[in-house]
Amino acid sequence: MTQIFDDGARATFDALYPETAGKLTHRLVGHKLFELESLVGLAQRMRPVDVEQNLADLPIGVDPDSVRDNGLSFADTIRSIEENGSWMVLKFVEQDPAYKTLMDEVLDEIATLAAPSTGPMLKREAFIFVSSPNAVTPFHFDPEHNILLQLRGTKTMTVFDPADHDVVKPEAHEAFHRGAHRNLPFRDEIKDRGQPITIVPGEAIYVPVKAPHWVQNGPATSVSFSITWRSEWSYREQYAHNLNAMMRDVGLSPSAPKRYPSQNLAKSTAYRAIAKARRVVGIDKAG
Repeated sequence: MTQIFDDGARATFDALYPETAGKLTHRLVGHKLFELESLVGLAQRMRPVDVEQNLADLPIGVDPDSVRDNGLSFADTIRSIEENGSWMVLKFVEQDPAYKTLMDEVLDEIATLAAPSTGPMLKREAFIFVSSPNAVTPFHFDPEHNILLQLRGTKTMTVFDPADHDVVKPEAHEAFHRGAHRNLPFRDEIKDRGQPITIVPGEAIYVPVKAPHWVQNGPATSVSFSITWRSEWSYREQYAHNLNAMMRDVGLSPSAPKRYPSQNLAKSTAYRAIAKARRVVGIDKAG
């Protein structure tokens, strides 16, 4: 297989990782797995629960309950994506052997660059976004390290500092890890704090763990491939937020977990011990 990230892209990734958003280049444009008919076949093979599609005339900040389904079949959404005003994501496409092979080939090219700072790549997953012209992906964050590779069309992602608590409060991080929706409220006064990054086919964006962002498609149909992974560091950050949520439940006001290179080890270890004890108690009661 042709190397997807050349030496320049790998050097750029190495400089950005793990806490700085930025642009890379790649060589996946024109790959047959991302042709529209290939994506139709993929969507039809997938579990319906792993395909999300909705109308894409959305504000930057949106209540998840107000997002409307487009009423089309998966195949019709993809085939008419240029004019149907929709946003679609095919989730966990690594469940399909061909897409898993491709995801692993791409991530293997940078795995040795990521390992020294955050450890081995854990829980590798991949997503494909198919979007109509000018579609908006609302303001949100994700728990993974993420590279979004642009294959067709253009899009601008506006990325915010994940450590800026004026943009997203620690309580929102805690709620997310307790199961709240990924979408976040957006306020006009934070708009200028974001870094807009525009990518065209052959370019990609590295997005740090939990970096808030929103996306505006350009004037043409867009297809993007998102490759993600967790790390031991990202799990420690998550578990530290989980412990803070427990502390708030009993009236305490804990300090927010620190970003990399802090490892949040004490809070992470404490949360894991509490969670394990709760599982044991639950098993004992069930017995």
